[in-house]
Amino acid sequence: MSGSPPSGSPASADGFVRRIGPFQATAINMSQMCGIGPFVTIPLMVGAFGGPQAVIGFVAGALLALADGLVWAELGASMPGSGGSYVYLRQAFQYRSGKLMPFLFVWTAMLFIPLIMSTGVVGFVQYLGYLAPHMGRTTGDLIGLAVIAVVIGLLWRGIEHIAKITAVMWAVMIVSVLLVIIAAATHFSGHLAFTYPAHAFALTTGRFWTGFAGGLTIGIYDYLGYNTTAYMGAEIKNPGRVLPRSIIFSILGIMAIYLMLQIGTLGVVDWHRMTDPHDIASTSVASAVLEKTWGKGAADTVTVLILITAFASVFTGLLGGSRVPCDAARERVFFRPYGRLHERHRFPVWGLATMGVVTAGGFLIGRHTDLQTLIQLLTTVMVIVQALAQILALGVLRRRRPGLRRPYLMWLYPVPAIVALVGWLVVYGYADKNSPGRHPIEWSLAWVVLGVVAFALWSRYEKVWPFGPKEISEEYLTGVDPDTDPEEDTGTVPVGA
Repeated sequence: MSGSPPSGSPASADGFVRRIGPFQATAINMSQMCGIGPFVTIPLMVGAFGGPQAVIGFVAGALLALADGLVWAELGASMPGSGGSYVYLRQAFQYRSGKLMPFLFVWTAMLFIPLIMSTGVVGFVQYLGYLAPHMGRTTGDLIGLAVIAVVIGLLWRGIEHIAKITAVMWAVMIVSVLLVIIAAATHFSGHLAFTYPAHAFALTTGRFWTGFAGGLTIGIYDYLGYNTTAYMGAEIKNPGRVLPRSIIFSILGIMAIYLMLQIGTLGVVDWHRMTDPHDIASTSVASAVLEKTWGKGAADTVTVLILITAFASVFTGLLGGSRVPCDAARERVFFRPYGRLHERHRFPVWGLATMGVVTAGGFLIGRHTDLQTLIQLLTTVMVIVQALAQILALGVLRRRRPGLRRPYLMWLYPVPAIVALVGWLVVYGYADKNSPGRHPIEWSLAWVVLGVVAFALWSRYEKVWPFGPKEISEEYLTGVDPDTDPEEDTGTVPVGA
């Protein structure tokens, strides 16, 4: 094979072929967003708000995702390369801190990506409890660890086999979501869905705002994945137009699905059942909906589909996540062993193995504390080095790189960036308040500090800043349209520290 791109598919500067159009890009984002999350977090959302007004949480999560998505849209359209945050942080902060910020991003991604996957395994064991109600905690732990081992085993092979597996599991995921929505619609009770407790919307009470902060944390967790195409910028056709649209359309589409799922569920199952830890609706709410509407047999069948959905979310997440440290290591921005590929199947061995171990650890944490604590831990880690740093990077690049080609500019700048900043700070600040004795903020800060120490050791070995020259890599400076001229300037120029 010559490796030349097909006719009509221009190659990007780093060798990828731009084949993904607007429909495919939006579908990629939506399929990554809609995994096991809503099936396990609806009871958590209801518990946070104390009633069916919990739909506010999904709307708030969508607004934060949309505001933050506009940050991703401008950065992704301007710098449509492979790597997402890794590219943006490197371009914005390289002048003062060399490779520190992209290194810290990869370092934190090694933690928050597998922690997100571990919530999928927790969800798997929860829904398995519907089919096996007498399953003990130890048995559940062993089953969860076995699921992780099976995922790693399936990923320990060539990508041509993985693509077929992924397509089947994605289809099952869509069917399971639609069946729950349709079942709820056939037996919907407006009285259940729209009867609120006293003072449910009392904005002057601390109870509402505490519930809102908790709902926002759960909501944004459910929307994670709206930025997936930004990591694939080098493979997107006309990224200046397609990337922003894929982000915005996917958020609006998933918001509609989540609202139908949440409202439909509340119209079938009394919300008080979702807050009772002894009721199956608190751990397997979708199964409870199917049992009440279409009977036990249908509930068992859909529960199996949800189990496959949970498995698929872990599978696809580790598939993409394991590639993050590999790309960075091959560009000399992370530890070199993570850049090595399996000799036969050509997948990143160290990245997959490390994330598999962290996923197992996160699963055990979630099983022996609670799922909400696990969500707060992964969001606090992600907020510091990705969310907040990326908002800052947008402002830095606007000031330092005025000549950067910007085919998409954020609407009403800087209002969405400020909304995203405030939203992420609320999520971050809420974590410790709702987790007495567990200190997710302290753990997240400790992880970042360890990352700085790791960077110091790595940079000394590699002889880069602060122990050598900075390497200024000024891609995307020439204003060239990547769809019309892929030979854009990507030179790397060492400068003195």
